Amino acid sequence: MPIYEYRCDSCGFQKEHLQKMSDAPLTVCPSCNADSYRKQLSAAGFQLKGTGWYATDFKGGPSASAKAAESSGAPAGCGGACACHPG
Repeated sequence: MPIYEYRCDSCGFQKEHLQKMSDAPLTVCPSCNADSYRKQLSAAGFQLKGTGWYATDFKGGPSASAKAAESSGAPAGCGGACACHPG
């Protein structure tokens, strides 16, 4: 559910409210009970998690981690420290 920011035109009271997108906008100020409580325009708050997308993605050629695994000569899973790769 989105968080909407409201501000009262009469008293200046400001608060965030968690509402469904289908809920009707609030109009009565919880501070002064005036009918001038208005929804404000504010920046959307979202957070990107995980490895994300970068400008270098899908530019052709393997990624840096794939190049490192190829240059070590060992499979990516064991890292060269197993019985099949004597050190």
